[in-house]
Amino acid sequence: MSAYLDNLPFPILIGDIGGTNARFALINDASAALQRLPNVHTGSFPTIDDAIAATVIARGGAQPRSAILALAGPIAGDRVQLTNSDWVVEPRKSVERFGLAEMILLNDFEAQALALPDLGPGDLDPIGNGVSRPDAVRVVLGPGTGLGVGALVRARDTWVPVPGEGPHIDLGPVTDRDMAIWPNIERVLGRITAEAVISGPGMLRLYKAICRTDGVEPRLSTQEVVTASGLAGSDRQAVETLTLFTTYLGRVAGDLALIFMAYGGVFLGGGIAAKIAPILKAGPFRRAFTAKAPYDGLLERMATAIIVKEDAALGGIAGFARAPSRFGVALDGRRWRA
Repeated sequence: MSAYLDNLPFPILIGDIGGTNARFALINDASAALQRLPNVHTGSFPTIDDAIAATVIARGGAQPRSAILALAGPIAGDRVQLTNSDWVVEPRKSVERFGLAEMILLNDFEAQALALPDLGPGDLDPIGNGVSRPDAVRVVLGPGTGLGVGALVRARDTWVPVPGEGPHIDLGPVTDRDMAIWPNIERVLGRITAEAVISGPGMLRLYKAICRTDGVEPRLSTQEVVTASGLAGSDRQAVETLTLFTTYLGRVAGDLALIFMAYGGVFLGGGIAAKIAPILKAGPFRRAFTAKAPYDGLLERMATAIIVKEDAALGGIAGFARAPSRFGVALDGRRWRA
């Protein structure tokens, strides 16, 4: 069996499966537009197969003959546990239950990376004055229920996505204020990782840590309220939470830019970045991104931007499904056939 995809039988079910929401669409043929299906809250169904049965199969119409699903978690073996959801994906069972010819599983930010070559100016909200080199390495990351990270490398006229679990790197304090806050951040499995702070749950974790540091009782109980209060300027600790959240996101983005030498740009996806765009563009993110002495000047030249295109990951999966030869997606251990 080839390690790379030649083609898949249409219609193709594609899905972007996060810790909170699952987004599905159908592609009826190589030239057809996406047929978007209703979003699914992962907590509303016990399994992903039950969600597919209710959302895709029960609706009638053309039934999928194959599927490509991008999951928030590492793809390994015949049982894939999502990192921030109770869902376990078992592709052999799905292929049998839905009569599919085959199923492919990708990482969710691998799908975000696949979208990058087709994003135009209207799909991006730039941060700073960096310039993207057309064929250079690109990085995508984004906070949501968790924190996703992926990269895209150009090699032999092919775009090669690089999935990984970068969100689980350690995150450390830098400034005196960080040093004061860090002892008050709730540990996750004994660690303070990038995802433990730079995510939806992480934003609330950071807000509570700031309140403890300031000796005040936390008034806000959800990430959504912290975000709204911080944007409105109605709560001092929430304002600082957004400032530090974007600062820490900038630090991690700058680290990834150095690791990959991302002259193609660093792009912010996920569910939170677009909502806090005014704070991201106000300065802390870009200052933290470039504060990497002795390489400040190098990072100043790199582009950073927020992805504002709706359903970008689904677009990336669709681009791969329609023209797989554009991408070097290795499928060993990630492709199941009937």
